[in-house]
Amino acid sequence: MTDYKIRPATPDDAQRLAHIGVATFIDSYTADIEGEAMMAHCTHQHSHAIYQAYLFDPAAMAWLVESAETGAPIGYAVTCAPDLPIETMADDIELKRIYVLSRFHGSGAGKALMQTVLSHAQAQGAARLLLGTYEDNHRAVAFYSRLGFATVGTRQFQIGNILYDDIVMALNL
Repeated sequence: MTDYKIRPATPDDAQRLAHIGVATFIDSYTADIEGEAMMAHCTHQHSHAIYQAYLFDPAAMAWLVESAETGAPIGYAVTCAPDLPIETMADDIELKRIYVLSRFHGSGAGKALMQTVLSHAQAQGAARLLLGTYEDNHRAVAFYSRLGFATVGTRQFQIGNILYDDIVMALNL
């Protein structure tokens, strides 16, 4: 099924990224995060300014997955310089965010988006692609594991007053 297209995000896409960032975060974590804390997190962490900063950061890259028919965003990914509580190497890249709306899980969009990210990381000469993910997001952990990512550390991620346990995973490229 290829009723989607993947394209690099441009500086004009900051608001589009903010909208799909909020939509996919809510879609992914409604059952895990209390409503007010989720809204506060989305307001601060998925703002136009946050995505604009990524789009103007020379070490970052973003992509949008869009419906081929309508052009509506259905997912996205962002890479950047690593900001993780593990020892990193100069040529590591962090996959900061990768999400596809749940109704498109199984469509191949997530796998194609990850392949786009991997191709970018390899073209940049990265030795490893790193990411952090919520340890109880079993679908995501399984997806990353199938691709060859292995757990290399942990971190805590705070939303509202609650600390969530994440795992840090790495894929040698």
